[in-house]
Amino acid sequence: MEKIASFTVDHLNLKPGLYLSREDQVGDRGLKSYDLRFTAPNFEPVMNTAEIHTIEHLGATYLRNDPTFKDEVIYFGPMGCRTGFYLILTDAVEPQEVLSLLQATFKFISEFEDEIPGATARDCGNFLDQNLPMARYYSQNYYQVLTEITDLSFAYESKEG
Repeated sequence: MEKIASFTVDHLNLKPGLYLSREDQVGDRGLKSYDLRFTAPNFEPVMNTAEIHTIEHLGATYLRNDPTFKDEVIYFGPMGCRTGFYLILTDAVEPQEVLSLLQATFKFISEFEDEIPGATARDCGNFLDQNLPMARYYSQNYYQVLTEITDLSFAYESKEG
């Protein structure tokens, strides 16, 4: 089998950041998949499932309620390796808007102090697996990473030849 594109990224030199991982055409709509890398793979500890789950609940809720971009959000969810998240948006969202939207999202999560949306037995299949303090911690760290981004191409630096 051919190696898929995401497995050609050099995970030994990957830093936390925001990366455009692929662009697809579905009918007349373009979709852009972003990798939101919270930790340096294979060098930093991965996130635990509880904080990932909390970030997923808060991030998806925030993104799907954004008054400008809620209809452009296709998917937000965790990476299996537990180093970050995937975000799929339509191509209607410009790079500067992607960055601003994510800065607002992770600032929101880093300051969140209420009941976690959807964290009930009725609404979630694993509602007890939540960790708001660690979700806030990781979101604050990632927000800082986002504030330092200047290259709006969001390109991975190194791929296999």
